Amino acid sequence: MPFRERRRAERFNFEVPLTVRWTEGSELREAHTVTQDMSSGGVYFFLPAGIPEGTAVEIEMTVPTQITLGPPTRVRCQGRIQRCELKAGDTAGMATAIERCEFLAETEDTAEDGQIPTFR
Repeated sequence: MPFRERRRAERFNFEVPLTVRWTEGSELREAHTVTQDMSSGGVYFFLPAGIPEGTAVEIEMTVPTQITLGPPTRVRCQGRIQRCELKAGDTAGMATAIERCEFLAETEDTAEDGQIPTFR
């Protein structure tokens, strides 16, 4: 069977710092990482441990000029984990579908504090 591309939007290979938040049981969890790639419909990133498929997540990041074709734009997105891929070296690749986004004012905090660990 020939390969068929299932993505609906162009994917950009940018490493953009982000913060991801989710609920695990009654506990609110938060992690800082960078994107592996992103599109208008989703984000792929690595974490030291996986988030279960179907989990609702909130992601905050600044979308770079190369994607916005204007100034960098801070966004907060709501989405769901679509796929969790366990990788060598005790990391998990997280494919996240974006369901909606809101633009953030410049005065709100973001994940860009210069101290973002990269999980690969």
